[in-house]
Amino acid sequence: MNQYWEEDIETMSREKLNELQLQRLRKTINIASNAPYYKNVFTQHGINADSIQSLEDIKKIPFTTKADMRKNYPFGLVAGDMSNAVRVHSSSGTTGNPTVIVHSQHDLDSWANLVARCLYMVGLRKTDVFQNSSGYGMFTGGLGFQYGAEKLGALTVPAAAGNSKRQIKFIKDFGTTALHAIPSYAIRLAEVFQEEGIDPKSTKLKTLVIGAEPHTNEQRRKIEKLLGVKAYNCFGMTEMNGPGVAFECKEQNGMHFWEDCYLVEIIDPETGEHVPEGEIGELVLTTLDREQMPLIRYRTRDLTRILPGKCPCGRTHIRIDRIKGRSDDMFIIKGVNIFPMQIEKILVQFPQLGSNYLITLETKNNQDEMIVEVELGDLSTDNYVELQGLAKEITRQLKDEILLTPKLKLVNKGSLPQSEGKAVRVKDLRNNR
Repeated sequence: MNQYWEEDIETMSREKLNELQLQRLRKTINIASNAPYYKNVFTQHGINADSIQSLEDIKKIPFTTKADMRKNYPFGLVAGDMSNAVRVHSSSGTTGNPTVIVHSQHDLDSWANLVARCLYMVGLRKTDVFQNSSGYGMFTGGLGFQYGAEKLGALTVPAAAGNSKRQIKFIKDFGTTALHAIPSYAIRLAEVFQEEGIDPKSTKLKTLVIGAEPHTNEQRRKIEKLLGVKAYNCFGMTEMNGPGVAFECKEQNGMHFWEDCYLVEIIDPETGEHVPEGEIGELVLTTLDREQMPLIRYRTRDLTRILPGKCPCGRTHIRIDRIKGRSDDMFIIKGVNIFPMQIEKILVQFPQLGSNYLITLETKNNQDEMIVEVELGDLSTDNYVELQGLAKEITRQLKDEILLTPKLKLVNKGSLPQSEGKAVRVKDLRNNR
């Protein structure tokens, strides 16, 4: 059976892929020059399509940031005629103006095709039943997967976010074979399966697509075990369309980045210079097949690396490692740089623990403190001897990982706030001193 959605593109030689990228990059610059924001940037730096004779020449163009998008809200980066615009998506904008992306029909068709390519890559076919537990509306995970799964020809179940009992009913009644869910919600769903006395393995569910929030490989394996599925990691963001930007294949060894539609750079977050292949840095992306609102050298703030070597699946597009975290998610305490995923990597190794945890940073007596609260699984907080031994071992391993000793609190299951969206993992109260 053919394993490729578009074999000629997915297995394209590096030479031809680079030629296609250069051609599309020059076209993208021509289109972007019609946007008020880019017109000003290009004029200031003397940039036009002729300035780009090789992919390396992209370094001549300044980075685009989230702050640039907010400053030019809502349509300052739109390059196409607004009469050709058919949809707007945006981020939440909880800290000011949201980032807005405007799509033409071409852009939506291209996006749906990329999502279909991703789903086909992990084995989904038109005979599958695809259930989507993402929120619909301005959030791209809903409509992005919806249109991609429809393009594939699968029967779609737009269940939307939350209402876990209804999700499970649909999985059973509709014969759902594939589910999209963020990692923290996938674990919550497994808990509700258990509460309802239903074995997930008794359903037809076999494939899970997870993304939208950073997670460790240990958490992925835990989800697979709990739900009896194969869970595939995906990467996407509103600014780059949404889901379907990069996706794991069946090898589950890095996410293939669709280089016919995106130009990938990995930079040092401090200097802005490219880092050597295989080193972790900040992901910078340029759209290559978007007409209404292309973005050039967009700083994602996501930290990852390009994985060296070829993938056994035969696809030639580069693979990136799972997202380590965000350069702006990192916090510094007592001079130590820490990412929440370092904490999670340790916690998921203990089967006695649940999936929900919260890191609180606060200042007491002019000293910064780090408190890690984590929910227990089915273990009672009344078993003091066992809890003491467990807490001691977790604290020891956390200290080995992050090089300082946090204050650990083991709390009863359900004690910490649940979120239907991306899980909130860090609460920094130090600014309130």
